[in-house]
Amino acid sequence: MPTADPLSGQWVEKGQVKTPFDTFALDATTFQHQGRRWYLWAQKAPHIAGNSNLYLAELANPWTLKGEPVMLSKPEFDWECRGFRVNEGPAVLVHGEQLFVSYSASATDENYCMGLLWIDLLADPLRPENWHKSPEPVFRTSDENHQYGPGHNGFTQTPEGEDVLVYHARNYTGIEGDPLYDPNRHTRLKRFAGKKTGCLTSASRLPIRIDPLPRPAAGGA
Repeated sequence: MPTADPLSGQWVEKGQVKTPFDTFALDATTFQHQGRRWYLWAQKAPHIAGNSNLYLAELANPWTLKGEPVMLSKPEFDWECRGFRVNEGPAVLVHGEQLFVSYSASATDENYCMGLLWIDLLADPLRPENWHKSPEPVFRTSDENHQYGPGHNGFTQTPEGEDVLVYHARNYTGIEGDPLYDPNRHTRLKRFAGKKTGCLTSASRLPIRIDPLPRPAAGGA
């Protein structure tokens, strides 16, 4: 029931969200825009070289796509194709007159990084030509700060309304074997100032204005 407490109510399994091709898919997220609900995800296309691309479709209901999906991005720049050809982990942020989609690219070692797509709020999101793509990553490995492979982010806010970037990264590069199976991609929280200044479209500014949040006190809630 829609009014049931999600922690104690009875959940119903509605099955797989069907897409046009039955291949490896992951990292789906939903959001509301222009009075409609959308489904945004990563999937391998049988006719495109690489591991995963980003796709968008309108939802007829929470478990059914409406109409044909469109591809928003595929790995094309060098920084998206290091180790593996990957676009994955999309996250949505609305600011001013634009809608932004951050995503992660390349292998999950020190090459992992974040890219950025954006579109004007009034533009049709199902027309790929309306989308813009940063030619450079907006967040990447920092040898100076010993932070390697940042990615798979989300956006949230503090109780005071400060914008916060949530992501994972490592503090070392010495990985044996496939980096996907290395367990130490720990979660980080960083403030970011791009939202208020409108500089999310600048690949050079998002990392510069990211500051660490204070660590919770020991024994705190």
